[in-house]
Amino acid sequence: HKVRPINPHKLALSKWTAVVALHKEKHFLVTRVVPPTSPELPVEEVELQAVISGRSVVRPWRDLQDAARWHQG
Repeated sequence: HKVRPINPHKLALSKWTAVVALHKEKHFLVTRVVPPTSPELPVEEVELQAVISGRSVVRPWRDLQDAARWHQG
């Protein structure tokens, strides 16, 4: 599994395709970067919205680095 460098602060509005469909959905948009509970803490999560249904899920942004699970675009 290849690790790609990603800056979590630049993920907003980026597009992602799930390698394996999540609830029959493959195409997602990062609608927001979830702010940490304290400003000193690093960003840990992003909100992904399914393009077709509009359903949103919050996931660790580091999951997007796993090329076996996610492709950018």
